[in-house]
Amino acid sequence: MQMLEHEDVAALPARERILETAHRLFYRDGIRATGVDAVIAAAGVTKVTFYRHFPSKSELIDAVLTLRHGRWMDWFTSALQRHARRLPLPRALAATLREWLSRPDFRGCAFINAAVEWGGSEAAVLQQATHHKQAMTAAIAQHLPDTPQRAALAQALALAVDGCIVQAQIHAGVPREIQASLNALTLLGQALLPEDTTGATDA
Repeated sequence: MQMLEHEDVAALPARERILETAHRLFYRDGIRATGVDAVIAAAGVTKVTFYRHFPSKSELIDAVLTLRHGRWMDWFTSALQRHARRLPLPRALAATLREWLSRPDFRGCAFINAAVEWGGSEAAVLQQATHHKQAMTAAIAQHLPDTPQRAALAQALALAVDGCIVQAQIHAGVPREIQASLNALTLLGQALLPEDTTGATDA
């Protein structure tokens, strides 16, 4: 999953340009640290144009998180499905995350970051974060057998995924630490899943 290149953003209509710019700046620098004026300047629009499309920063945050959710879930479901065709689910999850966690522009989970930064004062941010994590958990569940334990197992694996994301953010740029977290995810998944459910799937 990648951000749009600067040249591609510059060619977009004003609303999409503002949204893409805010997406990049919020993720790179943080929501609280990025003021509206910084977004306006980087997007190359006037204040009048900005506020015509986004009357408040809260509305911009909500739009950015909606954009981020769709893109991240598209990438995650596609990558997980690709790896799960040839690997047991725990290793497929680790392989999927490795694609993202080692990227130089990785700054953690945008939804965890937003909830920590902004969630206490913006209920909509917590709702977006909750929805995002539920969707991630559901995507993992699709690769598990339909048993009474399916939801609980998917939740446990999703928590382990979030742990890997946070660890990778803490140890950004340290491949050994990132790999250790992915190894822990794999071991946990293997311990949680019966042997006959850890084979590669066709999901």
